[in-house]
Amino acid sequence: MLEKIFIGSKRYWGLIFVLAAFVLIGVVTYARQLTEGLTITNMSRDVSWGFYIAQFTFMVGVAASAVMVVLPYYLHDYKKFSKVVILGEFLAVPSVIVCGLFIVADMGQPMRVLNIIMFPTPSSPMFWDMLSLMGYLVLNLLVGFVTFDAERKGIPAPKWIKFFVIVSIPWAVSIHTVTAFLYCGLEARHFWLTAILAPRFLASAFAAGPSILLLLCLLLRKVADYDVGKEAIQKLGQIITYAMIANVFFILLELFTGLYANIPAHLHHFEYLYVGAHGEYSVLAGPMTASSVLAVLAVLMLLFPGFRRNQLTLVIACIMVVTSLWIDKGLGMVVAGFVPSPLGYVNEYVPSAVELLVGLGIYGLGALILTVLYKMVISVRKEQ
Repeated sequence: MLEKIFIGSKRYWGLIFVLAAFVLIGVVTYARQLTEGLTITNMSRDVSWGFYIAQFTFMVGVAASAVMVVLPYYLHDYKKFSKVVILGEFLAVPSVIVCGLFIVADMGQPMRVLNIIMFPTPSSPMFWDMLSLMGYLVLNLLVGFVTFDAERKGIPAPKWIKFFVIVSIPWAVSIHTVTAFLYCGLEARHFWLTAILAPRFLASAFAAGPSILLLLCLLLRKVADYDVGKEAIQKLGQIITYAMIANVFFILLELFTGLYANIPAHLHHFEYLYVGAHGEYSVLAGPMTASSVLAVLAVLMLLFPGFRRNQLTLVIACIMVVTSLWIDKGLGMVVAGFVPSPLGYVNEYVPSAVELLVGLGIYGLGALILTVLYKMVISVRKEQ
């Protein structure tokens, strides 16, 4: 099966070359960061978590979203997802790897990761986050390769794999729940100190992940002649709609609590995000306003079945969903927890070129892994 990844067209190898170039750029930039330290990033004493942790947070949601195709297919016998489920499982694999690499990049010295393994602290959410992510990676690799190999051979999947499929469903929910606990367990950061953070993370994950998967399915139909079926695409569209509605609703709940109750500790962070704290301009005000507008427009488009059935408007809506949630979780959520500081100081944060280039390399590696996995799936199924 793996030999399929070494056979492909010029377009396939061209994509591999471009992604490998991104990885090389990221490696070279990270080598510089490793030598000079995190001082060459724009993180500071006031904003100690920046672009790296924000991307980790976003990609955990993408990884967890595989459950939205695994659950209907395996538990509810929804056969329309037969060609999508393996794509969802293999999307989770590079997503988890990307999450881990962003954590390593943020730690400065990669050897510090061994501290979690050699000196485990069960009372720390970080310990459970690492455990849940590594376990989820193993589960998706195991379930994906075992079921797909059985399909390639034309035989039923072994019965024992069903146990790991069932385990992977609550495990997917756990990885983003534990990630939310990393934030809302910090009592000094009032912006994150909310019980609804975990549901909000899950709602955004179940909107962004299926949106990316849907866009990938349509891309594969165009460039690789791999059609997952119209019904599967429409069902993904419905899942995205419901999840995005829940996500917008949860954000409105947060805004109501902060604005109507006039709680300064919450209110100042929302002011910074959307209008600027203390009457001063915020670098995130524009992007966060755009994120809110895109979220509302996407929901309005997805609510109407006619728009969801039209491929062009569906693609536009999914791009809006991904862009909106990336701005919200991929930057605003993390930075706003630190700005203003607990003492009320505003120290603006914008990712440095080093952070962006390291991120480009990490995303390039994730896309490279995803490309070869999808190449294997498409090649085997075309032979069948």
